[in-house]
Amino acid sequence: MSWYWRLEDPAGAELDPASIGVEVPENDNQGDAESWLGENWRDLLERGVATVSLFDGDAKVYGPMGLAAT
Repeated sequence: MSWYWRLEDPAGAELDPASIGVEVPENDNQGDAESWLGENWRDLLERGVATVSLFDGDAKVYGPMGLAAT
C-alpha cells in the first residue's frame, strides 16, 4: 500500500494538490508520510489547506486533522 495525505479546504472539500501548487508524495510507510507533513504543514496552511487526512491505499487511517494552531 501507499501512504498519502488528502488535502481539504475549510469546508472539508478535497483539494487537488496541483491546483494549489504542491505535490503530495505517496510514501512506503506511515512514518515517512507523517514526516513529510511535519516538514510541509506551514506551507500547506499558507496555500489554503485547512485539514488533512491520512490514507493507506483506500483506507482512511485518521483525519481530518486541522493544520492551524488552536
